[in-house]
Amino acid sequence: MKLFTRNRVAAALAIATSAAVLSACGGSSDGSSAGSKQLSIVGYSVPKSANGGVEKAFNATPAGKGVTWKESYGASGDQSRAVAAGLKADIVHFSLTPDVTRLVDAGLVAKNWDQNANKGIISTSVVAIVVRKGNPKHISSFADLAKSGIGIVTPNPGSSGSARWNILAAYQSVIAGGGSEADATAYLKKLFANVKALPGSGRDASTAFAGGTGDVLLSYENEAIFSRASGEDVDYVVPTDNNLLIENPAAVTTKAPAAARAFLDFAISPKGQETYASFGFRPVSTVSGVKVGTVKGANDPADPFPKITDLFTIDKTFGGWDAVNAKFFDEKNGIITKIIANSGKS
Repeated sequence: MKLFTRNRVAAALAIATSAAVLSACGGSSDGSSAGSKQLSIVGYSVPKSANGGVEKAFNATPAGKGVTWKESYGASGDQSRAVAAGLKADIVHFSLTPDVTRLVDAGLVAKNWDQNANKGIISTSVVAIVVRKGNPKHISSFADLAKSGIGIVTPNPGSSGSARWNILAAYQSVIAGGGSEADATAYLKKLFANVKALPGSGRDASTAFAGGTGDVLLSYENEAIFSRASGEDVDYVVPTDNNLLIENPAAVTTKAPAAARAFLDFAISPKGQETYASFGFRPVSTVSGVKVGTVKGANDPADPFPKITDLFTIDKTFGGWDAVNAKFFDEKNGIITKIIANSGKS
């Protein structure tokens, strides 16, 4: 599995540019209109609707008055590479921190972008296992994903941040249960033997599952909630004995107007986090005063976010993203890279 190719960068830029044109919301073609300022937001596919809700709430504030939006959404890695290749962005909202780091290295985002109380994170979630209505395969844990007769849909870790979160959570669940790294690797081989589709993004994976592919979809909890709220006839399971904290970063680019910074400040405020929560995202833990209301689509709308007993994190459990990418996703020697390549699925 080749995670990064020159052709992929070109394709990502072309697709993202087209998406940005099609998603322009208000304003003239040069990004301005009388009495308004247009901000370009480039993000991974899953939070499009949630960001739309936060944008609307921001527009109701003095700082957001008159701001219009130009949006581009797609697989996190592809979107990051597209911005690095020239796609205009004032705000980026990605699945993984390394996708922002790429823009820091390119001089497009300040080096201190994450030097704040929330460490650059504006939305969080955990991994969910989406199943067919009634859970006919009786899936209740990560361990069940390696059983025979289970058809799995998960995004491709070459382009999708969602995929990396999903697979890391599944891998670490074996370690947390007393298994060795060899046991965890053997488990992933069985899991990928069950994979029926590796779509490019988390949202593409949801679409494939909704179209009838597979018995199980590995996804974000917020995406599972969103799917149900949107009328999809599915159920979902959140493993609560252990799981992985999904932390999605956002940053402004170096040439972004002041309104972009104001938007991110609003997104990490109690009101912003309450809006994200209404779309199924867990509030960022460093933000106090967030009041989570009823969340449509959740298993328990009145208590939508079950507590996780053993919550893994990238920094504390895995040693940070540099260590994760070297160990699991290196193009030649990564554990998961080799498993997927040997499975013949990419």
